[in-house]
Amino acid sequence: MTPATAVAAPKIRSIHDVPANRRRGGDIRTILSPATVGSKAGFMGTLTLAPGEIVTEHWHPYSEEFLFCVRGEVTIQLDGEEYLLPAESGVHLPVGTRHRLVNHGAEEAFFVFCSGPLAPRPDLGHVDTEQLSAAQAAAPHPHVGNA
Repeated sequence: MTPATAVAAPKIRSIHDVPANRRRGGDIRTILSPATVGSKAGFMGTLTLAPGEIVTEHWHPYSEEFLFCVRGEVTIQLDGEEYLLPAESGVHLPVGTRHRLVNHGAEEAFFVFCSGPLAPRPDLGHVDTEQLSAAQAAAPHPHVGNA
């Protein structure tokens, strides 16, 4: 890169700047993305799962995902196999890996995730293989950010 090349200014965003996405369960906040900061290669966000909450099974046809458990503990199902993902642990999900999370514990679980590369269009980024039940969708959610 030469000094004459224009460089985009860094952009800082907060968990409080973006709305919760609860379509697959939990409180998912995509904080750094093409829509929020103009990223071109991937996106990053957080996931909060209250005790008893799940993230429904899905997979990514274009992106690998990196998921780091900051606090709490969940059961993660990867292509049908169950694993324990405790606090301060991470997991790499290769492209096409079906995954589902369940918080069986008494403590809220909090994660940071990033995925890349981007799908050609946002609507192609996820393939859902499970839907939230009516009871799961109606369950009360913890307050995170300004949601």
